[in-house]
Amino acid sequence: MPDPQPTHVRAPHGPLPEGGTVRPITRWGTPVMHRPQAAVTTYDDALASLAADMVATMYAADGVGLAACQVGEDLAMFVFDCPDEEGVRTVGVVCNPVLTLPEGKDRRLDDDDEGCLSFPGSFESCARPSWARVDGQGLDGEPVSFEGDGMLARCLQHETDHTLGTVFGDRLSAKARKRLGKKHDAAAADYPPGWPA
Repeated sequence: MPDPQPTHVRAPHGPLPEGGTVRPITRWGTPVMHRPQAAVTTYDDALASLAADMVATMYAADGVGLAACQVGEDLAMFVFDCPDEEGVRTVGVVCNPVLTLPEGKDRRLDDDDEGCLSFPGSFESCARPSWARVDGQGLDGEPVSFEGDGMLARCLQHETDHTLGTVFGDRLSAKARKRLGKKHDAAAADYPPGWPA
């Protein structure tokens, strides 16, 4: 998801890993993008290195979140640096995310534009609950939990979807998905193969 750049940062489980290498972003249509990802079971230096690469790639692409499948890795993990409704950024890494959404009278939909770094240059309105929480594990296997509203809620839902093999286009009507595809095709020259590496 693309990034608007607010200032205050909240890191309840520590800062994002640094020193990674920017990788090409995997596109929609690649098999790894459309199947549930393997659970993270080993918390080691290789996982930390992958997370650092994901962070570097997310920032190089001006995104607010990136799942492991978006760099071609079949692992249920994502990184994010995303603002909430008040503009406060939250940063984190989540392995094996489990999403909690409001139900009943607490459930309100936010029908805002959404985009995906794996289908770059195109945005379309996608209704999602206006609040979300994700629970999972951090890079050392410790429990982590993140919650929020606004774009942060959308990001937590979008990235958890990736770990389940769902892209946000799957949540659109056929007509909206066709519009999204036309915008993507029109912007294709700005996102050549290998982007953003």
